[in-house]
Amino acid sequence: MTTPDSIIQVRNFTAAYGNVKVIDDISFDVYRGEVFVILGGSGCGKSTMLKHMIGLYEPAGGSIVIEGDDIVTAEGEARRAILRRFGVMYQLGALFGSMTLLQNVRLPLEEYTNIPEEAMNLVALTKLDLVGLKDFAGHMPAEISGGMQKRAAIARAMALDPKILFLDEPSAGLDPITSAELDTLIKRLARTLQITFVIVTHDLPSIYSIADRVIMLDKRVRKIVAVGRPADLRDNSEDPWVRQFFNREAEAAQAS
Repeated sequence: MTTPDSIIQVRNFTAAYGNVKVIDDISFDVYRGEVFVILGGSGCGKSTMLKHMIGLYEPAGGSIVIEGDDIVTAEGEARRAILRRFGVMYQLGALFGSMTLLQNVRLPLEEYTNIPEEAMNLVALTKLDLVGLKDFAGHMPAEISGGMQKRAAIARAMALDPKILFLDEPSAGLDPITSAELDTLIKRLARTLQITFVIVTHDLPSIYSIADRVIMLDKRVRKIVAVGRPADLRDNSEDPWVRQFFNREAEAAQAS
């Protein structure tokens, strides 16, 4: 059996706000090319985990190693080199409303490269084409739908050809059909471009559709309480709370 290639290693990670621990001493790996989902109930620390993984916060303890380099300890140019390896799509898309979609997608190129303007435009158009928005390059974010804004944000996250994409609640605020279309896009990009996705979400239909593997955080113990394929955890987990979560058994979950 082939051993999976680990692209991210999180070891003995602890997150805290002041003296209050949100996540306490967890370790996990993300394998190259997989769609990896971080999930759990409200307040479990899943978005906090993602923000630490992309270097926005400094952990209270532990390491986050991305392709062999620890983003926690890296500084200066070494840190910039790590940041270039991944793209991020924030929950609300975070597009600049005063810029066209083309200008939004160009931003990482302007920050991290010195390529000519024509080349920047060509790359940006190529990324918009990958998400089905090439014909909307001149539109402002307010002129397109919420689902299209999410796709434009993914195009921007791909501007530097990253090996890893972090998505924070990609289906938040979307209707079921638009959410399903976004799931299809994520699966296609993972398959055709061999991008590793790390996604924070609690949208169960999306989880079942896109996730190769999940970790589940529980705020009661501040630990990982489940790891595996979502359908396997739903059907076979020995933890009743995990099964209740995946089966949306609200009454049983409240009684636990």
